[in-house]
Amino acid sequence: MGKPIVISVGGSLIVPAAGVDYLFLKGFRELLLQFTKHRFRFFIIAGGGKTCRDYQKAAQKVVKLDQEDLDWLGIHATHLNGHLLRTIFHDIAYPKVLTHYSEKEEISQPIVIAAGWKPGHSTDYDAVSFAKLYGCDTVLNLSDIRFVYDKDPDKFADARPLRKINWPAFRKIVGEAWDPGSNTPFDPVASKLAAQLGLKVVVMSGRDLKNLENYLLGKPFKGTIIS
Repeated sequence: MGKPIVISVGGSLIVPAAGVDYLFLKGFRELLLQFTKHRFRFFIIAGGGKTCRDYQKAAQKVVKLDQEDLDWLGIHATHLNGHLLRTIFHDIAYPKVLTHYSEKEEISQPIVIAAGWKPGHSTDYDAVSFAKLYGCDTVLNLSDIRFVYDKDPDKFADARPLRKINWPAFRKIVGEAWDPGSNTPFDPVASKLAAQLGLKVVVMSGRDLKNLENYLLGKPFKGTIIS
């Protein structure tokens, strides 16, 4: 089998506002199964998304929490989403959800599911750490957005989508600090590590599975390449 493709799947794809999106999960499974038949391997890291933010907001209405407590809530939300992904890929996936990225596992299965590890960052950082550990040079980041923009498109009508951007320019957009429950194209802490490692990160909408298929086939696709 070839070098694994690291995919960070945003929690908002797994559990959007309306509840668990089984149609997305079904399509995602079917697409990856097609590629595993051709000896592709995938390391999939589950995000927390709305599940994470709902728990954090609810807890903060009851008691004042510090950043580490908020992070742990988010981490366990990713574990739940990760177990959901492992369940739908149970027939071809590594039998446990990985939540530690300090040592390599002996893996023969074509799909591995992972989730959050430590406080201080999002699963974007975990995806970068995973890529570093297993010698991968690209992280594919699937979320609700099609592109990275030069500024927040929810606040600025003239925000421009970017097809390509380098790490110094991207880091100016997202800043330096990590905020639990924040919603950026790629976590600032993860961006710093990815830049240091010289990784390429590809940001695209996970809802457009045909577009994802095009990327995996090496065809033109809609998204932003950060390198």
